Amino acid sequence: MLQNEVQGDFLMKKTVGTVVSAVVVAALLVLSVVFGSIALSELQRKTLKILLIVCAASVAYCFIVGELAQNFSQMDKLWSILPIAYVWIVAALSGMKLRLVVYALIVTAWGIRLTVNFARKGAYRLKFWTGEEDYRWSIVRSRPIFRHKLAWTLFDLFFISLYQNLLVLGITLPSLAAMESTAAFGAWDIAATVLAVLFLVLETVADEYQWRFHQTKKKLLSEGKALPKPYDLGFNTTGPWSRMRHPNYLGEQGIWLSLYLFAIGAGAAGCGVFHWTAAGPLLLVLLFMGSSKLGESISSKKYPRYRDYIAQVYKYLPIRKFDPDKQ
Repeated sequence: MLQNEVQGDFLMKKTVGTVVSAVVVAALLVLSVVFGSIALSELQRKTLKILLIVCAASVAYCFIVGELAQNFSQMDKLWSILPIAYVWIVAALSGMKLRLVVYALIVTAWGIRLTVNFARKGAYRLKFWTGEEDYRWSIVRSRPIFRHKLAWTLFDLFFISLYQNLLVLGITLPSLAAMESTAAFGAWDIAATVLAVLFLVLETVADEYQWRFHQTKKKLLSEGKALPKPYDLGFNTTGPWSRMRHPNYLGEQGIWLSLYLFAIGAGAAGCGVFHWTAAGPLLLVLLFMGSSKLGESISSKKYPRYRDYIAQVYKYLPIRKFDPDKQ
């Protein structure tokens, strides 16, 4: 009973922390829009128009193909590809300025890594409309609110196809803010580069540990062998996952928040740090709050010890290490 009370108190603190984090992110979002200039130059307007045309085409593709194929991971497959196109369009139209070329190279490295990681899970096929669908969509689709097909179709249109496409465009827009900057490549740009690369390394390492864990577990199960530690838990607690529940999510958010620093380095931010293009990376943070909550809800139902994992290990802070012998 005492253990359950302690676990409950700890989970309550985590819930409060999530709410506080959401409020802080929302406040920063408002400040970025209020204090950041939304005026665009002629070149920026022209560039944004091109980006919106690409985005609109992607929205139409994701919705139409997703509905016809009944595979709702069309946007998932484009998530790592579209940002590369967006940032190189901006870089090219800017005259290939150093700041934007560095920005584009980092995004390209990020996109290649994420595409390869998704490809080895079976996401891409020659029949491009097929491939493995993200397992979470079927779980979301099974909820009572979506028992009527129209409800799911609207969700597909407005969230999966439209909102996610706009979000993917939005996270790249700090590059637009830096298009016509004459500021030299300086401390903010160096910080953006170093931090983005570090977060990219973290995400790469985390995904590799996750991949190896589940491949080994799958192999053991296929051979009919009893699962030894740590595979007997069912979920990964190796590498960075032993100290963070979502090291890959931390890396993903960290990359795009770091890249926003290029807009500050370009001198585009109001009050030194605020620019409206921060909305994209900040909205991504809010998306991952919901995504992590959904994922943990699924894992808690699937794996008996996952609640112990939640109670012991922070989502992003590598302070506590999971102890499987502690319940």
